Amino acid sequence: MIALQALFHEIAQAKDEEALRSHIRAEMSEYFSATRCGLFFFAQISLLDSKFQKALQIALSPQHNPVARYLLEHHAPVHEALVVEPKTWRLICPRADHWHVMAGPIVSNGQLVGVVGFTRQQGMPTFDSQNLIDLSALCLHISTWVAIAQSQHPKLLQTERLTPREKQIANLVAQGQTNAEISTELWITENSVKQALKRMFRKLEVSSRTQMVAKLSTISK
Repeated sequence: MIALQALFHEIAQAKDEEALRSHIRAEMSEYFSATRCGLFFFAQISLLDSKFQKALQIALSPQHNPVARYLLEHHAPVHEALVVEPKTWRLICPRADHWHVMAGPIVSNGQLVGVVGFTRQQGMPTFDSQNLIDLSALCLHISTWVAIAQSQHPKLLQTERLTPREKQIANLVAQGQTNAEISTELWITENSVKQALKRMFRKLEVSSRTQMVAKLSTISK
């Protein structure tokens, strides 16, 4: 199993949010023997698909989820057994792959800006106090990474939310290709290209192809 110190190093070396997420999905998931894991920044929820956006807002709602409420109030890692009885948790979250959950805070300037979460499926042991201690240390390193990233590129955590397909389209736009040429290159409809560009403009807070290319070029430096 990967060592905790190695995880600290991986976080510090992550060049962007995509790399950071990959470490959480792989190394951290393995370290905590988690079935599922994820990293969420609250500022990015509005960039998600509307259906997933609504589901995530409910899941992270302090009124609905006592784990989320604990994170908001204490800015400290928590698992479901610390805040609610097992039977009550089953009513709140009956999913077999979320039988046990653990979450830690991502904090910036004294504010909770995100959450890193892990789940274990039915039949697996609950997360324990040592898991919480280790997650606390990891959250400190992730929060530090976020602070550095935001100081260098204030919009970094938003612009890195482009999907792999959107990044392909952005690269072809940067090469000067038209929507028709991009649709042929990627084997998608021209309308799909247009809709993708609209989403990308919204995510990047730009209004033209030229502005989009310039912004992505600046961030990649």
